[in-house]
Amino acid sequence: MNTTLEKSPHISLYPNILVTLDGNPSDRAIIDHIKPLASASQSHVTLFHVADGWAARTYGKLAISSEISSDEKYLETIKAEFLKSNILTDSVLAFGEPAKEIIRWAESNPCNLIAMSTHGHAFFGDFFLGSTSREVRHAVKVPVLLLKA
Repeated sequence: MNTTLEKSPHISLYPNILVTLDGNPSDRAIIDHIKPLASASQSHVTLFHVADGWAARTYGKLAISSEISSDEKYLETIKAEFLKSNILTDSVLAFGEPAKEIIRWAESNPCNLIAMSTHGHAFFGDFFLGSTSREVRHAVKVPVLLLKA
């Protein structure tokens, strides 16, 4: 009887994680939660932000504004933080309505988990005001991790 354990190849539960970012301090909760998970799972992380200001919604990828420049810089800063932790990471800046763009990306790209921070609105606030996380979790077929900021 062979008592030596053979090392099996690593199989990641979440090979591709989409991390949505709002570009504000509430992002820190999801960033700090996903980094160790992605590292342990050897996941590829896509950082995703939707520019949804007037210029972004009106002109899409052709939009030029200080807000969009700031969004691009923010994504690159967070991407560098993940790469420094040896986590394979890319970033996507989309344009338009956040929930629709997140759903569109998740449906057309490899994704095993969507990680989002929430603002902790009460149920009635989400019901009447709408919530990106609520829309996303009801529309996608992959698990959605919601972390209250």
